[in-house]
Amino acid sequence: MDPSYIYVLAAVRLPSVAKYREYLSKDPKLKTTVVTSEANAREILASADKRTDVFVVDNGLGNVYELIRELRQTYPRLLILLVDEEADFGMPGRADDVSTEPFKEDDLIKKIKRLAEERRLETLRADALPPVRNFAKSLRKAGKGLGKQQAAVEAVRELGYDYVAFYAIAPADPPALSLAAQVGPNAIMSMMPVRTDYSGLLGWVAQNGQSRIVGPGDSPNHLLVEKGRYGSAVCIPVGSTMRFGVLLACREQPGAITQQNVMMLELVGAQLASALAKEQRV
Repeated sequence: MDPSYIYVLAAVRLPSVAKYREYLSKDPKLKTTVVTSEANAREILASADKRTDVFVVDNGLGNVYELIRELRQTYPRLLILLVDEEADFGMPGRADDVSTEPFKEDDLIKKIKRLAEERRLETLRADALPPVRNFAKSLRKAGKGLGKQQAAVEAVRELGYDYVAFYAIAPADPPALSLAAQVGPNAIMSMMPVRTDYSGLLGWVAQNGQSRIVGPGDSPNHLLVEKGRYGSAVCIPVGSTMRFGVLLACREQPGAITQQNVMMLELVGAQLASALAKEQRV
């Protein structure tokens, strides 16, 4: 998945499919998939091998506000753009923006690209926050490979998580992940498998390249949440064009991980990926 593109998923009513496909294909920066039901949208969002940066949803599709509320928690960094052509003015609610005249003066395309650019700038600004700067310093002092991975999990633990682990992508067929670094209670660390396949949360994030929050009952999930050891967990990819692995962070309380928390973890992951990539180039 090329990070230079904006991957768009549009969920619209059946009579509008051709119009949306033709319209969104005008911009070469957009890679668009169009579906006609909430079920199809959920299927694509849950797919490990399909990326979605911006979700465009037609208000006429059904109970979209409940759908948006659920997606906001499960996919914390997903940008959501509501289309409501019957409204006189836009009230986004839980969506990031709303378009009442999507095809007039390229309103929808402009808003998709603006949201993506604002997210990029938001990430750049957050990169200067003290915890990220401190982590960058600790990475420079850490040893190669495992030392940097351990520094990353310790930095995340200091952000207020109860258990943190880094799983490295292991060259294998079928693909697998190996536990490379962890920090947390001894009882939890001793029960963690040293190797896991791609069937659960870690594999989903490793394949899809997007962060994901889970709580009890979510699927895919992680055994620490499934077994009730923790109430919430987040998993983020480490590396984009070159994928090194995934970071897992858990908290005791359900619903205790926010979109802002995820952004901070993604910055830690980006710093770790950059450091590991430099090692490979030396």
